Amino acid sequence: MTEELPTRWLVLVVRLPAQPSRHRVAVWRELRRVGALSLGQGTWTLPDVPGVAAGVARAIELAERGSGEVVVLAATGREEPDSVRLEEMFTAERQEEWSEFLADCGKFDAEIDKELRKGKLTMAELEEEEQSLERLRRWHRDLKARDVFGAPAAAEAQERLQHCADRLADYTEQVFQALHQQ
Repeated sequence: MTEELPTRWLVLVVRLPAQPSRHRVAVWRELRRVGALSLGQGTWTLPDVPGVAAGVARAIELAERGSGEVVVLAATGREEPDSVRLEEMFTAERQEEWSEFLADCGKFDAEIDKELRKGKLTMAELEEEEQSLERLRRWHRDLKARDVFGAPAAAEAQERLQHCADRLADYTEQVFQALHQQ
């Protein structure tokens, strides 16, 4: 029986001048994009996995561009409960993101229903729905990449994305039937 090694974390201490704020915002956005967890004023953490390296490098570059700096530390929890707590906090943020994603899948579904009720079976509407589905696919891909520990809603999100794709396929068929009947 092998003992599971504790998760290694990167801890980023970000220091930037208060003004102009655009540099702080750019670093904040990049860290959020890679799924970093804010631990407090200017301190972030994320699991030390291959997928985050580019985002960390980009955050460092953005900070330096704003006359700031980022100190990156490698860490594990001092005690097992510390590591577990970080994983729980990280996964809770991913769960919130998945919940928002699921809500948008519901909006996509409702939009298809609305167009069908109205009989709005046009190429313009179809293109709009295709763009909406593509946005959901990109969002799903990004969330999945950040969800290192597997938040509970991830499986449901995969199913709902497939449902949206199936709904769009059905809608597409109806649009083409309507256009060819004219």
